[in-house]
Amino acid sequence: MRDLTSETITEAVISTMRDTKDSRVAEILESLVRHVHAFVREVELTEQEWARGVAFLTRTGQLCTPTRQEFILLSDVLGITMLVDALGNGRPAEATQNSVLGPFFRDDRPQHADAADISGGLPGTPLFFEGRVVNREGAPVAGAAVDVWHSDADGHYDMDVPGQVDPAMRALFRTDETGHFSFRSIRPSSYPIPGDGPVGELMSATSRSLMRPAHVHLLIEAAGFQRVTTMLFPSDDPYLDADPVFGVKESLTESFDRYEADAGPCRELTDEPYTALRRTFVLEPVAAG
Repeated sequence: MRDLTSETITEAVISTMRDTKDSRVAEILESLVRHVHAFVREVELTEQEWARGVAFLTRTGQLCTPTRQEFILLSDVLGITMLVDALGNGRPAEATQNSVLGPFFRDDRPQHADAADISGGLPGTPLFFEGRVVNREGAPVAGAAVDVWHSDADGHYDMDVPGQVDPAMRALFRTDETGHFSFRSIRPSSYPIPGDGPVGELMSATSRSLMRPAHVHLLIEAAGFQRVTTMLFPSDDPYLDADPVFGVKESLTESFDRYEADAGPCRELTDEPYTALRRTFVLEPVAAG
């Protein structure tokens, strides 16, 4: 492998991987090399531009911490996360659709009993959420694990709220024998994705908005069913058609009904105006075999 040129280097690189033992790894790496080399040729990438690209990726990695994942955010804004999801999580229209996990999910969330207040005492319009998990025939799915997390009234997740030590606006629930779960929290707000790092620079360079529409995240798991990672968006949110991470689906928009304190289904539970949200989640069975 001497005297390689721009026309011969691609095959030379691929030939060095011919002893790769895992056939899937070999397939992915060969395709990656071919596509990256084709990209470099197509745009005639300069040494200075490549150096800037390396610096960008280096800074992206340096910003990653246990509570911040800049690489996931980069994947999100480039549409890669939703593309991978679309390829791997296709479901019939009657089943609850997947969306992006996002960078703010945490494993260290508390498990709460039904109807618990998970707001952590943070200020905001009360949100009363009632959910039900069923199968395609409408039968309840009992014992399903339902993770919930969302932002506060200012668009901050708990780890970004000054002085907030304990988890808030996130919890794990279990459905009862009727497939039901519920909780009280505060209504989430639209918010900008982090703009203080390399991804923010990319968004600015391409004149894209940082604003995500408001949403409630849910991750639902139950034995015998496909896991669902999804969100619910207010149907009147102004940012639905400009979501920087491409996570909005029409089937995931929902009316976040607003009520005065003395009206609506939760009037006996609060003395201030509130939002009530109800949703049925339909799980798809795990494919046989």
